[in-house]
Amino acid sequence: MKLGPFEIDHPFVLAPMAGITHSPFRRLMRRHRSALVISELISANGMDHASDRTLALMKFHAEERILGIQIFGESTEAMVRGAQRVEQSGADFVDVNLGCPVQKIVKKGAGAALCRNPVELGKMLSAMVQAVKIPVTIKIRTGWDADSINAHEIVRVAADAGVAWVAIHGRTRAQGYAGLSDWELIREVKARSTIPILGNGDIHTPEQALERWRQSGVDAVLIGRAALKNPFIFEQAEKLMHGETYATPSPERFIQFLTQKKELLDEVFSPMGSLLHSRKFLAWYATGYPFCKEFRSKVFQTEDSKEMWDMARAFFESNTAQRDAGSLREPFLMGGHG
Repeated sequence: MKLGPFEIDHPFVLAPMAGITHSPFRRLMRRHRSALVISELISANGMDHASDRTLALMKFHAEERILGIQIFGESTEAMVRGAQRVEQSGADFVDVNLGCPVQKIVKKGAGAALCRNPVELGKMLSAMVQAVKIPVTIKIRTGWDADSINAHEIVRVAADAGVAWVAIHGRTRAQGYAGLSDWELIREVKARSTIPILGNGDIHTPEQALERWRQSGVDAVLIGRAALKNPFIFEQAEKLMHGETYATPSPERFIQFLTQKKELLDEVFSPMGSLLHSRKFLAWYATGYPFCKEFRSKVFQTEDSKEMWDMARAFFESNTAQRDAGSLREPFLMGGHG
């Protein structure tokens, strides 16, 4: 199937998430069948300064393709330069973050704030599209607040500018990550759009992913936080799409997943960096497991990487079969991801 200029195997895509969708996680999710991957947001202004942190965020592995690098900023000039740097990096497309609700970003006029002025946004997007040969895509929210829903208008502006597709998180900036994602609006936007639309928000299970894709008519769905509780969700949704059933991952399969996770983190990060990332991911993966609170406490107390991973393997090996499947539908990381 097609998504913009790209051939993809299915419509289930890992959503970009700050502090989460770094290269090791993207590689692992591609192995587990995310149709494509997108980096966490990177400052276009930071690219100008070529800081070590920015350069590290831009690194990727060939295994990740199809890969987009997501950038944010308030200045057209900086965003054009950022898009050109993404192209020079060899990434497959540049994604523009127009949905981040965080105050420190919107107060500068970036993220969700850019959609408050569609005319100026159109000029920025046109300049970016004209400056690079790779596709430019955007991710937006439904509007600034309940009184200024303008997703239809932003999609028209994006289409006129030559944007390849628009991903819509079904909440306003004012909602943050509270309330429910408005999939009815996403469906309406898709029905009127001349370019591909991706839907995002409140997808917790592979069954929900397939249902949202079918009912809304979107070209693809973005799955964020759910992949931190169930990293097999993309391959499971793909099976359901083809009329197949999927098996709950065995303890052995989860141990294999954890082994790959550690290898990829160790490959990219320093020993301390790997330890810090391992802690938070292990804590997320443990959601819904028996004794998960005790496990998380131990994970964040240990300073020894080998001890932590030995403990993790023992925990998941012993408890995978007893996981509470209902926990996959519960709110998760509501402070700000996916």
